[in-house]
Amino acid sequence: MGYLKELLPLMLRYRFSKMGLMLPANPINLTFSVTNVCQSRCKTCHIWRLYQTHPEKRFDELKIEEIEKIFRSMGHVYIFNVSGGEPFLRQDLWDIIVLACKHLNPGIIHIPTNAIAVDRVERCVQRILSFLAENYPHVRLTVKPSLDHIGQKHDEIRGVSGNFNKVMQLFERLKPLEAIYPGFHLELGSVISQWNVGDIAEIARFVTSLKPGSYRNEIAEQRAEMFNQDETIAPEAADYERAIAFFTHEIRDTMKHSSRFQRITQAFRLVYYQLAIDILQENRQVIPCYAGISNAHLSPYGDIWACCTLGNTQSMGNLRDVGYDFQRLWRSHQAASVRDFIRQKHCWCPLANQSYSNILMHGPSLYRVLRQILW
Repeated sequence: MGYLKELLPLMLRYRFSKMGLMLPANPINLTFSVTNVCQSRCKTCHIWRLYQTHPEKRFDELKIEEIEKIFRSMGHVYIFNVSGGEPFLRQDLWDIIVLACKHLNPGIIHIPTNAIAVDRVERCVQRILSFLAENYPHVRLTVKPSLDHIGQKHDEIRGVSGNFNKVMQLFERLKPLEAIYPGFHLELGSVISQWNVGDIAEIARFVTSLKPGSYRNEIAEQRAEMFNQDETIAPEAADYERAIAFFTHEIRDTMKHSSRFQRITQAFRLVYYQLAIDILQENRQVIPCYAGISNAHLSPYGDIWACCTLGNTQSMGNLRDVGYDFQRLWRSHQAASVRDFIRQKHCWCPLANQSYSNILMHGPSLYRVLRQILW
């Protein structure tokens, strides 16, 4: 309830910022790509190629001292999304989480993983959970191993032999922790692409049999962050719509038996699925986008982006150039020009992370969410 009281005036300020009438407030959602190092060789993402062609870039990633300065200058956010690369390959990931709790005070921390380094991920998750339970019991931690298909087909999409078995191992090891730590939520997630869109019902049935805390999916996209802008990876709109029909049916069938928190997240997903279909079919911003206002993305090298889809093609600036002062960069002319680019609808995408914030800020869409929850 306390968060709701804080969010309402923030939402008003976001609206005024969108119209250019006020300076932007802090984003509610920060995504931090902590590293571009990754063992995966995914068909949908080529981030792993960066250090093959530019190995020196690896040493440019933000140091922990720099990260603390950034977090201290930023202040409170509600959701802290950790991203990569493979986040758990970052040696000081635990220290980053500690600093995020200290300076950002998030309500939710979300970390995806390719699950290849099973032992490493398990140790780090247990350490984070122990730290949160002792120091920040109000913070919910979600960990999401990626599962893009079943068996060898998953390995083919992810480009690593044996990856599917490691996802299963990690899931089995982490699942018991939900009973020990009430704030822990273990998910599974799929990227829906041209390589698995026809098999989504089969994949979803398999995932359901595992009984994860939830099953999340997003559509494969061309993103500047992933160096895949010249690739055809997204499914056709009609194929995606058929695949999503299965999820929609499953969610509506289970919502009546879900907890309040699950009903809220499921309702947002139902509205997001239809929004993603509309964007794919119409190739436009179907509802206003608040990227660079409600959400911010921090790159491994200190760049601030409105979103990972635009990435460095529309960077708001680099925090190293402004003494790690987030507020100064966030209110800069360069940041304002990126917001103007988005406001003029020069871009559109179904990026899930941003779309949920857009739904929250769009009255008719939020009404649809409330209808799903109540009815």
